[in-house]
Amino acid sequence: MTKKRPSPGRSSGSERNFWIGVVSRSHVQVGVKGGFVQLGHGKKAPLQRLRPRDGLIMYSPRISYPDGEVLQSFTAIGVVTSGHIYQVEMTPEFRPYRVDVKFLKCHEAPIRPLLDKLSFIRSKTHWGATFRFGQLKIPARDFNLIAKAMGCKPFQALRSPK
Repeated sequence: MTKKRPSPGRSSGSERNFWIGVVSRSHVQVGVKGGFVQLGHGKKAPLQRLRPRDGLIMYSPRISYPDGEVLQSFTAIGVVTSGHIYQVEMTPEFRPYRVDVKFLKCHEAPIRPLLDKLSFIRSKTHWGATFRFGQLKIPARDFNLIAKAMGCKPFQALRSPK
């Protein structure tokens, strides 16, 4: 039986989508503290796929980018609060794009115990390749499974931010 891959791209109407962003833990922590997310090294395109109310889980392959210690854990979970994409100047040469996210209280969860349960993981031996593009759309069932592993009740993760 072939599993259907979730379709990428923007949602239409009020449909809620669920995403994983791939970012080092140190960068995730900056975003959680500031209530925003940057994806793809600050590129605009990945953020254009996100919509208000979309669920977002951050997966961190490493503690710091690019050569930090291997982590392989889900490090944050939140809900996109607006579709407004904005640019900030961190240095004159680096002006990343961001979108606001309400992050929920949770704890990190290593991915390895979840590999056999997550439907978006196609290859149990080469599972890391799943994350190579930095962002992926996942089914609600997988989002809830990860949320539970992170100590966040699924219904809490799916509520709209106020």
